[in-house]
Amino acid sequence: MGGQKFEYDESGSTFFYFVLSFLALILVPATFYYWPRKRKEDPVKQAERCQCPNCIKKQSIIEQSQPYKSFKNFLIKLAIISGWVLLAFLAYKVSQFDYEMSNFDPYEILGLPPGATQAEIKKSYRKQSLILHPDKETGDEKAFMKLTKAYQALTDDEARRNWEKYGNPDGPGAMSFGIALPSWIVEKENSVWVLGLYALVFMVALPTVVGTWWYRSIRYSGEQVLLDTTQMYFYFCHKTPSMPLKRALMILAASCEFDRRHNSEIIERITDNEEVPMLLRELPNLGEKNKEQPLCRPYSIKARALLHAHLSRLRLPSEALDADRRYIVGRCPDLIVEMVNCVNQLIALAYARRIPRLPTIETIENCMKLSPMIVQGLWEYKSPLLQLPYITEDHLKYFTSRKKHIKSLLQLAQLPGDERRQVMRFLNDKQYDDVIKVLGNMPYIHFQVNTEVIDDENSTVVTAGAIVTVTVFLRRTNMKELFGDSSIKEKNIEDDEEGNGDAKKGENDKTEENDKDKKEVSKRPVWMKQQAKRAPAKKGKKPAPAKQPVKPVPEPAPEVKENKEQKEQKEKEPKRKEPKKKDDEEEDSSDESSAEDSESHDSASEESRKSSGEDDDQWDKFQKRLHKRERLEGRSRSSHPVHCPYYPQDKQEYWWCYICDRKSHTLLTAPAHVTALLHETELQLRFTAPRWPQLYTLSACLRSDSYIGMDQQLDLKLDVKEAAAVPHEHPQWDLSDTDSDNQDQGGNESEFTTDDEVEEE
Repeated sequence: MGGQKFEYDESGSTFFYFVLSFLALILVPATFYYWPRKRKEDPVKQAERCQCPNCIKKQSIIEQSQPYKSFKNFLIKLAIISGWVLLAFLAYKVSQFDYEMSNFDPYEILGLPPGATQAEIKKSYRKQSLILHPDKETGDEKAFMKLTKAYQALTDDEARRNWEKYGNPDGPGAMSFGIALPSWIVEKENSVWVLGLYALVFMVALPTVVGTWWYRSIRYSGEQVLLDTTQMYFYFCHKTPSMPLKRALMILAASCEFDRRHNSEIIERITDNEEVPMLLRELPNLGEKNKEQPLCRPYSIKARALLHAHLSRLRLPSEALDADRRYIVGRCPDLIVEMVNCVNQLIALAYARRIPRLPTIETIENCMKLSPMIVQGLWEYKSPLLQLPYITEDHLKYFTSRKKHIKSLLQLAQLPGDERRQVMRFLNDKQYDDVIKVLGNMPYIHFQVNTEVIDDENSTVVTAGAIVTVTVFLRRTNMKELFGDSSIKEKNIEDDEEGNGDAKKGENDKTEENDKDKKEVSKRPVWMKQQAKRAPAKKGKKPAPAKQPVKPVPEPAPEVKENKEQKEQKEKEPKRKEPKKKDDEEEDSSDESSAEDSESHDSASEESRKSSGEDDDQWDKFQKRLHKRERLEGRSRSSHPVHCPYYPQDKQEYWWCYICDRKSHTLLTAPAHVTALLHETELQLRFTAPRWPQLYTLSACLRSDSYIGMDQQLDLKLDVKEAAAVPHEHPQWDLSDTDSDNQDQGGNESEFTTDDEVEEE
């Protein structure tokens, strides 16, 4: 473009503007997010915190494990303060730039009003030049040059016309585009340094950062577990379908995270050659003579010994071994979650006939049991009361008296206050208060399930091969609500409800059937008319199987549902009367074929209307399920803190929920990992109903990954009915006998097929 020119910033004004804006964009969010702050803890939660010696020791270890935290905070503060000082300096620098040429006004410089005469201009120029001339004591060369240019602009006729017309004594100026970089960057003697900086940033630093990130990301799974560890879990879980608890612990100790070759954080010490054998002699049944790789490797034996010592709560001989124990124990929960996922995937592959052997439900449950054992530092066969502070093996005799035989935390919480204090009379008042704090903050889960078949006409009837949806409702409260006599009564009532859940469910089914019968009675005249009409019209034909009445599903607005049914009945009744009028008017000329055609048309219209209404209901249900799924997918990983003085880190309580068949030792649904049970939550578990109609007893299980003795199990009675026969009225629905036989032979077995059922088949 003509008249345009591109220039680098000579004076530095635009460059400083650019740096000022860029620095402000970085400093404002960095100050907000990275400025070190002390977390203000809730006084109520701080008062409820346990003050036992083990918890105090744990907090001190956590603080000591971050020795550079204070120095890091100091560096962050120094960097942010330096940035704000630099920002203030740049702002001051920009404010001091000379804008005389851009805001040039000769009348203002000479101190005259616009339209002054030549005599006034000369007089003002002489007066100010005597003061600003460089040869004078009060002279200012810069101000004198500006004064001279203003005088020339007003005394020269052409310059004055340019000023009045264009605002510039030199006339119209060309459009210029500046680059906000100083000119020394493109100077020849500095080009080597500029190119070197570009090469260092874009050819060395950036590829190094991206390569390091990529190398680390391809080595880890979604749970931040090494892929080599995941592969090892797959191998051993497939090799041992029925895995006992100690073998699961042995495989956990062989994780690659504990090997120096895979993890640079692992420290190998010379003292391990003496301290580890001494520790092995104190631990029986460790299995150190196992010859399997990598179970026999030194790092695996060391990790196994430290885990056994942790579960036995042994005092380690040196601080170095204790530091290794804390590191290994801290990594175990994530590894256990990965192990559970591996077993679950193997079960899915076994259902798909991809692998020959199916891991049992005991295998995945033993993997789950490892998590609360590691968190609490306690073997599974030990008393759950040992999770409380100050309680040791010697104190368990106080809980097993003749009158009271307390074995669980729930039983202890149900005791009245006086009896509870009498049982723990070996504790002083301060220790007893700590025990009550910990016990009162432990979780008490209200566990309920609801079974339905969403995509079927009758959602309460389970047919063979149907997709069964089990909705699980979890509500978390504290055990402190069980304290006192009233809590005992409430708990007994809840236990009775859980124990007699099947009977109550049967009673509810009976009441629902009674309601259904009442509705059928109200509709009986309409259906009686249809049967009376269809009987003579379909002579010689095999009657179609009558559909089972749809069981009413409870909805939040039953009145609206009744209105819909009334409207549908009103719409159906006049259409049913029309064929009757036609039959009366054309009684002599009608025949059986015309009657059949009219009846088929009416039945088709009714069926289409019913199917459209059912489709709307199914769509509403699908939208509700979709919204619930979206809410569940957006869940966080924040829950309630766990009292775990033997675990080296802060822990949040999580849960596993799944459905299994105890009779066939199979898992029916993938374990749902509930990580955000703050107050209450809802999740859905789906599985395929078996192909053999009979009554099945399934189990809905809830397992804690943080506490021992907090697991729950509910029995589900699944009465599987025979699937309705597929109608063959339409050609596209006709299935040959050979196809159906092939499908029966080639289909997969049910998820919980027993051996007896396979033999019968």
